[in-house]
Amino acid sequence: MGFNAEKLLSEVDHRLYPRPDGPWAMSMTWHDLLFMHWPVPVEVLRPMIPAGLQLDTFDGSAWLGVVPFRMSDVRPRFLPSVGPVSNFPEINLRTYVTADDRPGVWFFSLDAHNSLAVRLARATFGLPYFDATMSLKREDDTVHYRSRRAPLAEFSGSYRPTAGIERSHPHTIEAFLTERYCLYAPWGKTGVRRGEVHHELWPLRKAEAEVETLQMTEQVGITLPDTEPVLHFAERLEVLAWVPENTTDRKARR
Repeated sequence: MGFNAEKLLSEVDHRLYPRPDGPWAMSMTWHDLLFMHWPVPVEVLRPMIPAGLQLDTFDGSAWLGVVPFRMSDVRPRFLPSVGPVSNFPEINLRTYVTADDRPGVWFFSLDAHNSLAVRLARATFGLPYFDATMSLKREDDTVHYRSRRAPLAEFSGSYRPTAGIERSHPHTIEAFLTERYCLYAPWGKTGVRRGEVHHELWPLRKAEAEVETLQMTEQVGITLPDTEPVLHFAERLEVLAWVPENTTDRKARR
């Protein structure tokens, strides 16, 4: 394992709610993330979110994010990472929701350059993963990124940090967009599953980007507003993940 899981588990003061008590199931490291976010009217996104989830807002708007990055050392607990199976680029389209007072992420799509990871993630986590042709190259502090899933989703561009690390503070846009420690996914026809994650406070940096192609939201019928996105960069983050739980079953057992 590339990092000390026990040490990571002991760092909890920054969390909005306690980390899970049970054993984590997977570990991974995320690299060279670009967070691109746009405000979107609530009435546009609300119909796309299950009734059991509350759509989160900041400054009166819901937010839509496009996040390209690279994953490494993705592995189940007690097993080693395995070459290209555990290391691959990914890009996701997301918004932000809450259930049971636990703010989380709702993914519209996750594209990855790893067919095995796509199928395992669909089967294990119930997430909308898709195969895509992707490439990522870093030159000094600039990341050159390409992703294409014809004909529905495509991103190409370059991005880089423009300042040092600034840890987010509660009630700021930075915290709203990044400090979330679970994801939500559909389960059956009407249910929702929650997958918990744990990591340190995001090491965010201001960023700039030169985007050549951005066609990630057309797949859900949304046109991005004609405004500059809010941009953040994070170079590296170590992450632990738990097996998703059906929130409906969880409530019934209380």
